[in-house]
Amino acid sequence: MDHSKSPLRLPVAEPLPVPRFSLYGEPLQELDETFVHVETIAYRSRRYEWRIRAHIHSDLDQLLFIRHGSGTMQVDGQELPIRAPAVLLVPATVVHGFQFARGTRGFVVTAAQPLIRALQAREPELRRVFASPACIGLSAPGAAAAELETLIDRLRRETVWDAPANRLAAEAWLAAVMIATLRLLPAEPCGGSVLRGPVASLVDRFRDLLDERCRSGWSVARYARQLAVSPGKLRAACLAISGKPPRQLLHERVLLEARRALTYTDLTIAQTAYQLGFSDPGYFSRFFSTHAGESPLAFRLRTAKPQGA
Repeated sequence: MDHSKSPLRLPVAEPLPVPRFSLYGEPLQELDETFVHVETIAYRSRRYEWRIRAHIHSDLDQLLFIRHGSGTMQVDGQELPIRAPAVLLVPATVVHGFQFARGTRGFVVTAAQPLIRALQAREPELRRVFASPACIGLSAPGAAAAELETLIDRLRRETVWDAPANRLAAEAWLAAVMIATLRLLPAEPCGGSVLRGPVASLVDRFRDLLDERCRSGWSVARYARQLAVSPGKLRAACLAISGKPPRQLLHERVLLEARRALTYTDLTIAQTAYQLGFSDPGYFSRFFSTHAGESPLAFRLRTAKPQGA
């Protein structure tokens, strides 16, 4: 079972030239799988003289709504003009940057990939929203722009106040924002959508296969064979796009499934281990403790909801 083996000693990758952030200008940190953040364009851009230099978010998808203003969007070596109103889509692992005109107004919605993928699993058509980077021009003035602005504002409210069921409400408003964006996709893109390069596409296919087979106990070599590439090529692609080797991406995906099972199901820890492809519950417990920093039982007790809640 590949999940339980000790990691191979691999050569240290050379530093990547493109900086990686959680939110732009902030150090990388582990974010909750339900992470959603909304801020105005001006909030971050103003402090950087309205220029957001090229960077990458490894595990975050972004949607920008430009209500007033203009600028350019740099994405994977191409430059797209921005004229408000517009929606900009930036999938995780895409190198991107912006130059906004001073005073540009709008919102930036940032969401964790596991949350986006969970919504896409429930409605497969939503996969189109972050399938590739895009700049979508809207009619001005128009009902679509007004509706999207309202939906994002509702989403922002749920992310900044402590109210009952605010996480569920935020997920619902995020789904509404994505649905509204999906219905805009047939509109003529300003500058056109940008297709992903072959290296990024390989990592996308690997992530999709992880979603499909993360309970199978497959090794990285088995995933590489399924993708018709060598393990070395898969590793190089994952390092270039995500900054992580494929084994780490595999472990993170299995850990996510384990956390979900321990939180939302009544399966025993042994049953959870077998469902995730581990042949020995003891190996699973060691895997979980190593990567989560606590035992499966401690995690379950810590995240358990009170009876009657």
